[in-house]
Amino acid sequence: MAIWLTLCGAILVIAYLLGSFPTGYIAVKQLKGIDIREVGSGSTGATNVLRTLGKGPGAVVLLIDCCKGILAIALVYGLFNFAPSQDFIPPTVDVNLWQPWLLTLAGLAAVMGHSKSIFLGFTGGKSVATGLGTLLAISWQVGLATLGVFAIVIAISRIVSLSSISGAIAVTIFMTLFHQPLPCILYAVVGGLYVIWRHRGNIERLLAGTEPKIGQTLPTAPTEPEQAA
Repeated sequence: MAIWLTLCGAILVIAYLLGSFPTGYIAVKQLKGIDIREVGSGSTGATNVLRTLGKGPGAVVLLIDCCKGILAIALVYGLFNFAPSQDFIPPTVDVNLWQPWLLTLAGLAAVMGHSKSIFLGFTGGKSVATGLGTLLAISWQVGLATLGVFAIVIAISRIVSLSSISGAIAVTIFMTLFHQPLPCILYAVVGGLYVIWRHRGNIERLLAGTEPKIGQTLPTAPTEPEQAA
């Protein structure tokens, strides 16, 4: 059991470190020589990279951040495929019970890593792209359905934050409709609420009618650490 618990713990640590990889920060630092946390919304995510560097770099950061979430979940599937051949799974472990819970914890670790990166003093992005990656890896149907909601809302509103919040609300519905295990549904609830909480500054601007659309920029970076993260 000790080996098994160590392997599970290692997976969670690696998932967090994957999420923590500061893609947007590195891209802006290398291409423009500035700290992305000091411009625009202060977020290190793809949307702020889009505003700072343009569509190409923004798309690359989006893709890499999404892949971080996919890899975090793939580690869990890899563990459950590899461990039986090495007799690492104790007889008392119910795989059907452990796997969805470990998927949930790995997903949360990656999402937290993106927004609270150990490499950036526990600041980061809004966790949308990384969260989408985890959803696609857990259930591609849920991931694509959530992405569809995002795409529809952004096509209508042209506001990324509103689209992200809409997807965060819809994901729990899709997890339930596609009959995912209870731990995965709980992941959708907790992860969705966390993404919405990360957008609280955006929500204030949405209510005030000042949230920028695609192509528009925020005049200055937020001054409060909570918002800048």
